Amino acid sequence: MKKEITIYDLAKELNYSPSTISRALNNHKSISPKTIKKVKEQAEKMGYRPNTLAAGLRNNKSNTIGISISRINRHFISSMISGIEETARKAGFNVIISQSDDKYENEVSNLKALYDSRISGLIVSLSMETVNMDHFKPFINQGIPLVFVDRVPQGFNTYKVVIDNYSAGYNATKHLIDKGCKRIAHFAGAQHRNVYEERKKGYLDALKEHQIPVDEQLIIHFKTLSFEEGEKATNKLLKLPNPPDGIFSANDTAGVSAILCAKKKGIKIPEELAIIGFNDDPISSIVEPALSTMSHPAMKMGKIAAKRILNHSSKNHDEEVSEITVLSTEIIQRASTDRK
Repeated sequence: MKKEITIYDLAKELNYSPSTISRALNNHKSISPKTIKKVKEQAEKMGYRPNTLAAGLRNNKSNTIGISISRINRHFISSMISGIEETARKAGFNVIISQSDDKYENEVSNLKALYDSRISGLIVSLSMETVNMDHFKPFINQGIPLVFVDRVPQGFNTYKVVIDNYSAGYNATKHLIDKGCKRIAHFAGAQHRNVYEERKKGYLDALKEHQIPVDEQLIIHFKTLSFEEGEKATNKLLKLPNPPDGIFSANDTAGVSAILCAKKKGIKIPEELAIIGFNDDPISSIVEPALSTMSHPAMKMGKIAAKRILNHSSKNHDEEVSEITVLSTEIIQRASTDRK
């Protein structure tokens, strides 16, 4: 195994003291530009790698932002990460990404690893299972800035970046009503998660305000809003004596599943069943007919979250922060609701 090059190896090669090498690598003002250039060229030649973790241990922090998300293969999440990474990189920060696979236990162990890495800040979109928030206390206690994005906890004093899920749920349901739907089903996500609770409230209020009775048979509660759950729920709804003529799905995955399942049964979309999803995932425009959906400004949310960390890190905050950024959404109408 090849030996790791250290500052002591560089010092020996250049006949400088280790402290001079260290200061030169960190562009210290006490070292001349000529010496800095010489040291850095030798470091590159010998394959020296700076030990950022060791530096973090000395300074008790690193120029690294930790990210804890549910599933990296979801379009919303990957777009959000792009926004975070782009903003962080411009400021000279790196990111470490961990995914919980929507499991609480994974999130807890991931956060411990991020905490031990001396991150400068943490950006989180909660797992579907998370209810207990104790694993975030070490970050709060150490004054490490914490930003929750999209899936956020209630009554937790931190930075939060969200969309207006209530209005989005209301507008999605009203869109189906405006298209003539009278029996509108809802694919509801886990109700302890703010995003799905608010979308359902919007759905219910839209029905009530348009004098459409709420039928509990038409509200299906999901665990993860997966494709398989969407297929199962659609089959269940279409077997009802009085099936729905519209579906508002709290995400696009289950909405696309509903389209494919209904087509297999010979249901005409949107004439017999109009469907709208949520997130504007790429899959929503590829399926036939294309799925109407609600936009979700994921990249913008990621950029804002990173800026909160960077701004916080550049100032001295001694007290807890409670700041919520709310972004709006809009309807993207496609063929799945395009009734004449």
